[in-house]
Amino acid sequence: MTLKNRNFLLLLFLVGLAVAAGWVFASRHKNPGPISDHPRLATGVLMRDVAFHSRALNREMRYRVFLPENAGNRKLPVIYLLHGGGGTFRDWSNYSDVAQFAAAGLLLVMPQGDYSYYTNAVQRPQDRYEDYVVDDLRADVETRFPARSDRAGRAIVGVSMGGFGAIKLALDHPDKFVFAGALSPAIDVPRRKFTWRRLNQSRQFEAMFGPDGSATRRSSDPFFLVTRADSKSVPYFYLVCGTQESLLAPNREFSALLGRYGIAHEFHIAPGGHEWNRWSAETQSLFQTLRRHLDIRH
Repeated sequence: MTLKNRNFLLLLFLVGLAVAAGWVFASRHKNPGPISDHPRLATGVLMRDVAFHSRALNREMRYRVFLPENAGNRKLPVIYLLHGGGGTFRDWSNYSDVAQFAAAGLLLVMPQGDYSYYTNAVQRPQDRYEDYVVDDLRADVETRFPARSDRAGRAIVGVSMGGFGAIKLALDHPDKFVFAGALSPAIDVPRRKFTWRRLNQSRQFEAMFGPDGSATRRSSDPFFLVTRADSKSVPYFYLVCGTQESLLAPNREFSALLGRYGIAHEFHIAPGGHEWNRWSAETQSLFQTLRRHLDIRH
């Protein structure tokens, strides 16, 4: 190959790189499209969207609330509902019928969790999502709304990433929650090894939990946290996973571990996969059990 041809090929390569870089830059900085928001409301329920400053994250965060119209002066039991990966604080209201449970006297709080697994990221000190939920969000809710501030009147529930978050927060802070529900929880995430096939995800997990085999990775692993938990002080756990989910095996294993350590829980296997139609269908049973464990004051 002549020098002239080599230079021509090099020029084509550099032009290709420039075009690709420009496309990536444009795709990251393009104006977002309109937000799709179609909350499923229920008779006798009010919806409120709140923006507040989180000290833990040092930025403004948003959450949505469902509460009964006729709350009066009553302090209401609070249920925190955590969305999954790639979702927003609008997901629970848009894709499920949970508003009906607010009509029955519950305060439902749906926070923005980004792609955080609701944990304090090891390699990103500005991303303290566990502190944001447990401290900042809780304090803001209890200031703005007629919310109970005692453990017996507080529960946490999540789907997928949010299911992991609900379980980990409940194990890390057993004094804060009386009940933890998880629909298709990504319970095994801290145990997933680095892989080049999912390079971006592996890097994200390392930033959140630390490198494979590290002490920080272990301290974020619910399987490890269970072995250090006091079975008499942890919340009641309610777990559901679908027959068509790859998460079924680790959820079976986690349920067996809870049983081995004498931690009160129930585990249900439901038909279907990892999606909102199935999760919404599970909420009736979940909230029936939840109400039995909450201290409901009339």
